[in-house]
Amino acid sequence: MLFHFKDQFPHLSTYWDKYLPHQKRLEVPAKTILLEEGKVSQQYIYIEKGCVRAFFNNNGDDKTLQFFFENEGLTSLPSFVNDTPSDITIETLEPSVIYLLPKKYVSQLMDEVSHEPGFLKMMLQIFARRQMHYSSLLISFIRDTPEQRYQNLLTERPHIVQRIPQHYIASYLGVSTVHLSRIKSKLAKGKPHF
Repeated sequence: MLFHFKDQFPHLSTYWDKYLPHQKRLEVPAKTILLEEGKVSQQYIYIEKGCVRAFFNNNGDDKTLQFFFENEGLTSLPSFVNDTPSDITIETLEPSVIYLLPKKYVSQLMDEVSHEPGFLKMMLQIFARRQMHYSSLLISFIRDTPEQRYQNLLTERPHIVQRIPQHYIASYLGVSTVHLSRIKSKLAKGKPHF
């Protein structure tokens, strides 16, 4: 579960090395479903190369929650932990190289690492970072206009704008593709010309 944090916690490298053989490496095309909404998550996903999207279906309309890139990991955590149906779908947006670690080995890894000094602090730091990210997104949806959300995206996560198709960005921002085009046009007109 923690392979993407191995560089931040090098003192735990023996654990990473031990569980590498249990990961399944896959080279998959774009639009590959890694977890389907309604299925129980049984794998932790690590992205070596490519881009992955987490989304849910809202009456036939996809709503994008998050994008994940190289050296990031993900799963539908409530589904993975509680053996409940996932409320999200996870799919690749680009041809990707991913590793899957079955839940059985994730549980074993967590049991072993939990005995290490500082493990609890490390886990709290990891969860706090994710929580801060999702809290800031929620606050932005309540407080900011779609234009401000797009500007925040340009400033804070420009790689999303560079790599992700526009209709997914619109879904992520909670606007239509037409509205996103208007926002981009308005911002382009407001740029100074030299």
